[in-house]
Amino acid sequence: MPSTELLVVVLIVVLGLGFDFINGFHDTANAIATSVATRVLSPGKAVLMAATMNVLGALSGTAVATTVGKGIIPAEVASQELVVASLLAAITWNLVTWRFGIPSSSSHALVFSIVGAGTAAAGLDAIQVSGVSKVLKGMVYSPLLGFLGAFLILLGLLWLVAKRRPRTVNRVFGKLQIISAAFMAYSHGSNDAQKTMGVISLSLASYYGWSGSEWNVPLWVILSASAAMGLGTATGGWRIVRTMGLKVVELRPIDGFAAETAAASIIEVASRLGIPVSTTHVISSAILGVGATRRASAVRWGVAGRIVTAWVVTVPICVTLGWLFYRFLHLITGAV
Repeated sequence: MPSTELLVVVLIVVLGLGFDFINGFHDTANAIATSVATRVLSPGKAVLMAATMNVLGALSGTAVATTVGKGIIPAEVASQELVVASLLAAITWNLVTWRFGIPSSSSHALVFSIVGAGTAAAGLDAIQVSGVSKVLKGMVYSPLLGFLGAFLILLGLLWLVAKRRPRTVNRVFGKLQIISAAFMAYSHGSNDAQKTMGVISLSLASYYGWSGSEWNVPLWVILSASAAMGLGTATGGWRIVRTMGLKVVELRPIDGFAAETAAASIIEVASRLGIPVSTTHVISSAILGVGATRRASAVRWGVAGRIVTAWVVTVPICVTLGWLFYRFLHLITGAV
């Protein structure tokens, strides 16, 4: 008979892959919203392409997984209760925001759920300030860079094609946008899928007693998280596609290319530096950036305001949910 602790580890793996699956369909819009909005790709083709590139991106490294797995709380502080509480809190918030079509951050939901559960388990002293600071810096700077990058890229492109016929420009950038959408999906996988890898590895570190250089991300974790992300993406997140691609700003192929290129570049750099960023934050800001090249009224600021509100409330809500789930699980397991 397997031990109770081993069964809990199996449960964590299932929850973690469930989170990755939900992340996939929750964040499908990040990769394909602009392509669907500009009618460059049909929804079906866009989702299939995004799923494939998500998997390839997820296989590309483990720097973000390391930050999530041992950069927020030390591996020796982690317990199975803490990991389960973090996953339940993040999944709960993801489902709530998905239900209402709000493009919130799956990344920040998970990270700050870990912060909340870690605080409940061992107090604020257990939280590694350097790791949380890295996440917060990414949270602040990545959307700003997304807005500015897309704004500048589009201005440069508009200058280059100023004397070209609009039909020619749309045809050329319609084809180029397929490449930028694939790059966006790849970068999404390279950053987002690694967060679940980190959490599962955190559970394994607690079970096997890994510390220091012993901590690692096993190959089977990388492969299973990649598959779950791709399957979730293939399922599709149509509510958020409508919000991201159709309600924020009217997009042309050249706009979509600029937004995706800027956002994907920022996410990819963050992935290599081990910084967990929100792909939702970055692509949302990039879409606003391309809209701002026209006039302020081209951006539907009411929808943008809902997005920003979701960003702000995710942190305290997920810290609270992580804390509550941990206290509840600790109360149950202590009573058994």
